[in-house]
Amino acid sequence: MRIDILTLFPEFFASFVNWSIIGRAIEKNKTEINSINIRDFSKDKHKRVDDYPFGGGQGMVMKPEPIFEAINSVKRDDSKVIYLSPQGKRYNQEIANKLSKENHLILLCGHYEGIDNRIIDNYIDMEISIGDYVLTGGEVPAMVLIDSIIRLIPGVLGTDESYLDESHYNGLLEYPQYTRPRTFRDLEVPEILLSGNHQDIREWKKYQSLRSTYIKRPDLLENRLLNEEEKLILSIIKSELDDKK
Repeated sequence: MRIDILTLFPEFFASFVNWSIIGRAIEKNKTEINSINIRDFSKDKHKRVDDYPFGGGQGMVMKPEPIFEAINSVKRDDSKVIYLSPQGKRYNQEIANKLSKENHLILLCGHYEGIDNRIIDNYIDMEISIGDYVLTGGEVPAMVLIDSIIRLIPGVLGTDESYLDESHYNGLLEYPQYTRPRTFRDLEVPEILLSGNHQDIREWKKYQSLRSTYIKRPDLLENRLLNEEEKLILSIIKSELDDKK
């Protein structure tokens, strides 16, 4: 996968692309990440990329010409152009899974009061928001997308593809995790995890995953099609929690 980031601050990504899993993915040739300075496409002698909005209003708006030229400089037939915007579709694991299968992503980072809407209407394939709040620019959201997508590319995390058990990948929160020491300040690791019985451990993890989701994020269960096993486990969880009230 290739990812091109269109930004006013390419230096923002200088260390990010060498960090942890992303750096290893680049070393393994699983991904290529480039940051492109939108100012390089400005025809203004001062390299300005913004102007006052027509009709009045606060702040400045990014002009269409430099953005259009920046997109065209990297766009291919298989490109998906994404604008990071507070007005976009709220980002989630399902979107990350879909985007991880793309060949080429172009991430447009807005700034100021946004970008000329003619770019959004005609040259953007998808608007994405990472939450219902406003940031200074699209650079942080772009990092969120890259981090969440790169780890889903086959071979990046290793042969076991450990992301399959992580929170949200299958629509549920992840089960609790423990490591050494077995006893910490008189707090014990659940005995079942030390039993060596893989079937019992799998059932425990499934139960704990549903329990955490029901307690912490019940909204995730509202839109999930539960199978018969999950329905049974959930009824047991509800009954146990009701008994504790």
